[in-house]
Amino acid sequence: MKDRHLHGWTLEDVGFAALVVFVTVLFGWMLLPYFGAILWGLVAAILFRPLHLRLVAALGGRKGTAAGITLFLIVAVVILPAVLLGASLVQEASAIYARIQSGDIDIGRIMNNAVDALPQSLRGIAQDYGIGDPNQMRGALAPGLKNGLQAVAGQALNVGQGALSFIAALGVMLYLTFFLLRDGNELEDRFRTALPIRPQLRDRLIDKFLAVIRATMKGTVAVAVMQGLVGGLIFWMLGVEGALLWGLLMGFLSLIPAVGTGLVWVPVAVYLLITGSVWEGAILVFCGLFVIGLIDNLLRPILVGKDTKLPDFVVLIATVAGLELFGITGFIIGPIIAALFIAVWDMVTHVRGQPLPRHEG
Repeated sequence: MKDRHLHGWTLEDVGFAALVVFVTVLFGWMLLPYFGAILWGLVAAILFRPLHLRLVAALGGRKGTAAGITLFLIVAVVILPAVLLGASLVQEASAIYARIQSGDIDIGRIMNNAVDALPQSLRGIAQDYGIGDPNQMRGALAPGLKNGLQAVAGQALNVGQGALSFIAALGVMLYLTFFLLRDGNELEDRFRTALPIRPQLRDRLIDKFLAVIRATMKGTVAVAVMQGLVGGLIFWMLGVEGALLWGLLMGFLSLIPAVGTGLVWVPVAVYLLITGSVWEGAILVFCGLFVIGLIDNLLRPILVGKDTKLPDFVVLIATVAGLELFGITGFIIGPIIAALFIAVWDMVTHVRGQPLPRHEG
């Protein structure tokens, strides 16, 4: 019997643990096609849980009805506007791509006009690098811009072809969100009980995980929406073509700390200034620095808080790596993984040096 024990583990214990790991990995592999839908369902349930709890209290404890109302609000306030905005983005990108294809928008001519507006000393430097040559600029810039817009425009066809998959993924997300809202307390209790970690560390880790998701989503999404909305509105008021497209791009690039939105508005402001639209360029510079730029500095600390705020370089690396590995969902997965990594090692520093509990036998 002695050889059937290994440091307190029996052969049956090892076999059962192996079975648990195998079945869990197999189940996770089976769910991989709907990983994004499951992730967003979990995130939606965590974010809207406070609203759901208020509805439960107002409805006299009817969790199912409260979950249904919360789900309806998620669809009406988040999903439907996002779908409409995405459709508008594809339509605008398609229109701009068509104009480039037809020659209505000539990238080389636009750059040549911008170079001609420069002072003589700067114009000579630009021409030395071939920036003033319309043919060279057209050959260098137009293909890249065309490819980017064509990729966005091509999503319309992809969405049409993958409509069934999109509907299935959306259904999985909404279905999961409903049950996570309705049965969230019971599922959380079962998960806490099953997680093989000491109770004190387990509770701290789960609470940290929930706080990180709420803070990351509120900080990231709210700042991106506000900066994209304000930036697009400013572009529209200044008469910049494709304001919706640039606003969405600005919101997406706001994920990059400090310089994200500047990658959009700074080149546009420079172009306006050197082509004679001095007032428009000056207004854009002022709004970029003191309106768009301050949104991040004002909103993010309020929404994220000090305990869950990550250093800017960590957010940058985690976001870029997340997008590379997971696609569009990586903008939330990357920072969450980074935040949990820091949280776990922060917990290690707190428990390090504390005596471990002694087990008799």
